[in-house]
Amino acid sequence: MDTRLDPDIRIFTDILRGDWRQHPPLDDLTTVEARLVAERMRERWTAGGPTMSQTRNVEIETGVGALRLRIHRPVGVTAEGAPALIYIHGGGFVFFSLDTHDRLMREYADAGQFVVVGVDYPLSPEAKYPVALDHIVALVGWLGEHGTQFGIDATRLVIGGDSVGANLALATCLRLRDTGSAITLRGILSNYGAFSGHVSDAAEAAYGGPQAILTQADMIYFFDQYLVSADQCDDPYACPLSARDVSGLPPVLLLIPELDVLAEQSFKLEDRLKAAGCAVMHEFYPGATHSFLEAMSIAPLALKAIRDGALWIRTRLI
Repeated sequence: MDTRLDPDIRIFTDILRGDWRQHPPLDDLTTVEARLVAERMRERWTAGGPTMSQTRNVEIETGVGALRLRIHRPVGVTAEGAPALIYIHGGGFVFFSLDTHDRLMREYADAGQFVVVGVDYPLSPEAKYPVALDHIVALVGWLGEHGTQFGIDATRLVIGGDSVGANLALATCLRLRDTGSAITLRGILSNYGAFSGHVSDAAEAAYGGPQAILTQADMIYFFDQYLVSADQCDDPYACPLSARDVSGLPPVLLLIPELDVLAEQSFKLEDRLKAAGCAVMHEFYPGATHSFLEAMSIAPLALKAIRDGALWIRTRLI
């Protein structure tokens, strides 16, 4: 038993492991079968939570393909000209969906009093890099033109996500910067971001292993599924930690769990952003693991982290 774990987060991880044991190992399943299992594992964690004044499931055409969105508008938020968070779910580019992250998005909307636009981006390995990124970049431009149709003020947008969702959020901002986009995003929320497929042996020894939520081997698998070839590990839009230039980005908030093999990546990114003159800060959560926000129904630490992020976003959008 890892005595470093927050007691409520330990309950969460124990339940997850128990639920996974009810199903065959992922290695014995097809990708489609594994996704269905992953969805079932998250059903209990996405139930409940705040009630929205409106939730809309829409499909749009961005110019690079169709894209499904889920738009949550919390009670008390104006029907027109509302600020918004574009939220990109994690899952290693391979798993999860709008459904697995529905409660998390509603919690953000309620805590921050802004609209949340959830993105159902194409998953790998069927849609390898840069397909998902292309869709999200196109979405930002689409919101600039059509956001008013959904009561969204496209001049007040923050982008964020968890794990590889944070990767895609940061890569989107790098792409927008480099293409001279007229859209200015006001911030990047990174929840335990996965900015590279490389996890050091030291991080694996300290926080990985068979009982961990995320391991070194997992990260190798996920990026193998996402990337077309190994040389894309040096592509800054695929692995933003490899970017030579991280200047000119919006302000960044890094939420970092103590017991996560990816914590080292967030700290490295923070150092690079500071050196480049970017506004960046982090919040550190002792006793927390990767994916700990999903424990929001039982863990006060997860709710605190959500509220920390929502408050930071709110200050960017006023």
